[in-house]
Amino acid sequence: MDPAGHGETLEALTAAFNAHDLDAIMAFFADDCSLDMPRGPDPWGRRLVGRAAVREGLASRFAGLPDAHYGEDRHWVCGDLGVSEWLLTGTTPDGDEVRVRGCDHWEFRDGKVVRKDSYWKIVDRR
Repeated sequence: MDPAGHGETLEALTAAFNAHDLDAIMAFFADDCSLDMPRGPDPWGRRLVGRAAVREGLASRFAGLPDAHYGEDRHWVCGDLGVSEWLLTGTTPDGDEVRVRGCDHWEFRDGKVVRKDSYWKIVDRR
């Protein structure tokens, strides 16, 4: 059961990500939100804190993968926690194709996202 409607929120977030609509995406986030990027200098990747930093991090993702698309998605929730699984596809500005499975762990408070923790598989092209 999902009485808070977080499952619908995750589906709407995926649609906003696929539309590359930063305003729509950020409308779901709380002011004190955080985003743990899959890559970075720490074991948790790179942590961005606050709406401005999260927006900038997401904008950089779209700049690095201008045609990013999250497909084959599925979502589930338990209370104020959610998980989204997806297949990310796209092409970098240098022409490299990306095709990688990943997931996001979500935390909600008062109907808003307070934490997004993103994970990607490491694709070995040897």
